[in-house]
Amino acid sequence: MTYRFSQVDVFSADPCLGNPVAVVLDAEGLDDESLRRFSVWTNLSECTFVLPPTDPGADYRVRIFSMNLELPFAGHPTLGTARAWLEAGGVPATAGTIIQECAAGLVPIRIDGELLSFSSPPRQRSGPVDPHLVDEILEVLGADPAHVLDTEWLDNGPGWVGVLMDSAQHVLELRPDASLHPGRWDIGVIGAHPHDAAKAFEVRGFFTEGAEPLREDPVTGSLNAAAAEWLISTGRATAPYIAGQGSAMGRNGEIFISEKDDRLWVGGRAEVILTGFANL
Repeated sequence: MTYRFSQVDVFSADPCLGNPVAVVLDAEGLDDESLRRFSVWTNLSECTFVLPPTDPGADYRVRIFSMNLELPFAGHPTLGTARAWLEAGGVPATAGTIIQECAAGLVPIRIDGELLSFSSPPRQRSGPVDPHLVDEILEVLGADPAHVLDTEWLDNGPGWVGVLMDSAQHVLELRPDASLHPGRWDIGVIGAHPHDAAKAFEVRGFFTEGAEPLREDPVTGSLNAAAAEWLISTGRATAPYIAGQGSAMGRNGEIFISEKDDRLWVGGRAEVILTGFANL
């Protein structure tokens, strides 16, 4: 069968310097094994499949895969799917707002010109991290504990653990290695830039997929959403602000954090780079 396909670059104003997501439109009829197989084949951090909604309040339903693993929610796939759906002719029931249905529930997405912004589902897990797990995470990161200010569970679906460092420079200097610590890792690292910088924070996200080596995600919406909630609630940040991600990989990610209607919004640009058909 042939399915409409888009590949979208998310969270950058510069083409191909954000985070790509593969989007299969009108994915009815594909079984779970086909979804996983195609997701792994794309070799991207995430791949999404658009389906008719089951909730009458939603414009569409999406299933999100990170290689073999299906995620209840993820940020850059949410914005990339919304952009692909709009460019394929999708029209939201409410002008200016898309309602996405995913395993985590209904996610509103604001349309503001070239900028799309989602309101993240609440964290499934928050609070302090067990000290033994912190020690192991810092070993994976190769981080000096003297440069670590705090840790926190930032799990709004993918399972992130957040590590706050004392500067963006120390975040950028990390060279993590999980070879001595096999298993599942989802580690987000945050550090503040100097006060006069254009971006308030530098963010990096590291994850493992099965037995494969630790990978770095170019730009991560879910991590930035939970990190913003944490930073703002603890007085370390105020909205609006811009976070940067991907610098260590040669990318130029920009994540726009704002507050409106008593919600925290995570925004970025999303540009369709490739369109065509997938034979699945």
